[in-house]
Amino acid sequence: MAPDPRVRNYVFQRLLIAIPSLLLASVIVFALPRLIPGDVVQLMLEEKAYGKDLAELRAKLGLDRPIPVQYVAWMGKITRGDFGESLWTRRPVLGELARRLPVTLTLGGMAIAVAILIGIPVGIVSAVRQDGVLDFFARSGAILGLSIPSFVKAIVVILLPAMWWGWTPLMRFTDLSNDPAGYLLQFLLPAIILGIASAAGIMRLTRGMLLEVLRQDYVRTAWAKGLRESVVVFKHGLKNAIIPVVTVLGLQVAQIAGGAVIIEQIFGLPGMGQFLVEAIIQRDYPVIQGINLLVVLIIVATNLLVDLTYAVMDPRIRY
Repeated sequence: MAPDPRVRNYVFQRLLIAIPSLLLASVIVFALPRLIPGDVVQLMLEEKAYGKDLAELRAKLGLDRPIPVQYVAWMGKITRGDFGESLWTRRPVLGELARRLPVTLTLGGMAIAVAILIGIPVGIVSAVRQDGVLDFFARSGAILGLSIPSFVKAIVVILLPAMWWGWTPLMRFTDLSNDPAGYLLQFLLPAIILGIASAAGIMRLTRGMLLEVLRQDYVRTAWAKGLRESVVVFKHGLKNAIIPVVTVLGLQVAQIAGGAVIIEQIFGLPGMGQFLVEAIIQRDYPVIQGINLLVVLIIVATNLLVDLTYAVMDPRIRY
């Protein structure tokens, strides 16, 4: 079935708007690695002796050219789907990203699932039982979840059980082809830790938006007609309160992507976050640029998908 012309035009307009954002992001992604203190050429010469002197190695890596020339050359490769090669291993960056991306996507997907499964139900209960005991504990838990950084939660979860019971999470990575159940299970604890902060934010927004909707006149009319509580809350309340929550959920992708960098490092998951930390330590410019650009593309695509779901959730919205 051919797509609706309005949807096609809307997607085309959004892609046009995204182009300037992607160009600006590409400049930032290209420039930021070069602001890291230290010279990658000096580092490679001292540790690996890849060249006779600095000038020869710099020319060999293409780093002797002016920065704008390097940027144009890099963008030219990107448009052809070539993310370049690692300065240290000489392996294609795209191949390394393809190998590590499933790990990060699994972790991020499970963290978002945790955020939805905890944040929305608790937010609904908190709004329906406003100022009650459940609301008090839900709001207190949300403040706690927002105030403690993910890496602190991860360290506490690893250290305290080890000190009290001698138990530590499994740090050896299990491949999907060897043990599918073990593969998913190893992401459970990191995903919960990563998703708690997002769940807390979604819970607070769900509660606030639902309370606002439940005070509307048409909801009072529904109560006056004697409708069941579940019908009033879910059909008349949540349906109209959920759109801002979906918007924030799209924005949470960037937060979870940032948190994955630290969580993968702590739990030994060989995803893009761990790869990025190693690349920053080695000043591996093509790898840093490739990872950051891929994350930008994922965030732009996610927000476009969120915009497209608006009309599905609320028929009053037109493209």
